Amino acid sequence: MPLEADKLMEFLVIIDKELEEPVELTAVGGTAMTLLDLKDSTIDMDFDVETKHLDTFRKTLESLSHGYKIDLFHGGMVFSQQLPPDWTDKRIPIKHGFKNIRLYALHPLDIVVSKIGRLNDRDISDIISCIGKHKLTKQMIKARAKKVEYVGNDENYKNNLKHVIENLCPRA
Repeated sequence: MPLEADKLMEFLVIIDKELEEPVELTAVGGTAMTLLDLKDSTIDMDFDVETKHLDTFRKTLESLSHGYKIDLFHGGMVFSQQLPPDWTDKRIPIKHGFKNIRLYALHPLDIVVSKIGRLNDRDISDIISCIGKHKLTKQMIKARAKKVEYVGNDENYKNNLKHVIENLCPRA
């Protein structure tokens, strides 16, 4: 069931009311793209949760009957990539007026480098959207990708990065 930005926010309002303490969430992947209006919807919810609040957030989710697929990450380990230490400085705040949730979206450049490891058809489409709408250059992507630690076959990440640079970035 696709989730548009308004549905994501409605669900976060419900979570916000149930939380017993403030929690910092960073939307990643398609969730971030949906909140940043880079795509119409996402198929699931992906969040990086501040490590010290991961258990609290998990318990709150478990207490709600929601039926959504929600993946949680922490410490900047998004999918199979460890983002560079400055990833939190680059996040984009999402304003809403929550009481307990401080919501951010991963920067589009970090969305791109976090999708390079898997690089399926949906990831390719998402990368093209981020590159086009945020004017990301080959140099920006290469420089950022060099700072990413890939958990898995490094050759795979390097080959996928090469494909992105050679085939998805503007020629200029």
